Amino acid sequence: MCIRVVAGKGGHDRYSLLTPELLEQLRLYWRQWRRHARPEDWLFPARLDPSKALDTRSAGRYFHIARNAAGIDKVGGIHTLRHCFATHLLEAGVDLNSISQLLGHAKLSTTSRYLRMARPGHSAGDRALALLANLPKVDGKSRPKAPPSSPPRPSPLH
Repeated sequence: MCIRVVAGKGGHDRYSLLTPELLEQLRLYWRQWRRHARPEDWLFPARLDPSKALDTRSAGRYFHIARNAAGIDKVGGIHTLRHCFATHLLEAGVDLNSISQLLGHAKLSTTSRYLRMARPGHSAGDRALALLANLPKVDGKSRPKAPPSSPPRPSPLH
């Protein structure tokens, strides 16, 4: 199953993978917090101006809040998820061209850098996206907390 991402990284529209469990969580979120929204509205709008999409800085803040709440102490920002996603797909046997299209890369050489990150002989197989099902469920009763006024400063990865 796929979900269409409008104006993703680089301003490009693309499709990404979507598990049935995550689809159910998105539907719950939409029914609970976005029930008066129109189909053309943003799934994750900006807090101060709902006619605009959630900006990348706020998304990064929400990422850090969730990471800290989960007790994850590894360093890295929201972009790290993109690298992990690509690496897990590669380890699961997905071909480089498909990963390139999912990430919206114009050149296959850009995607090929994930070859050095993949661990030979390590494969999550079909379990890579199924891991999302193990995350705690959102009950639909508590609204997500607003991001703090200033984001935590992660250490650089490079």
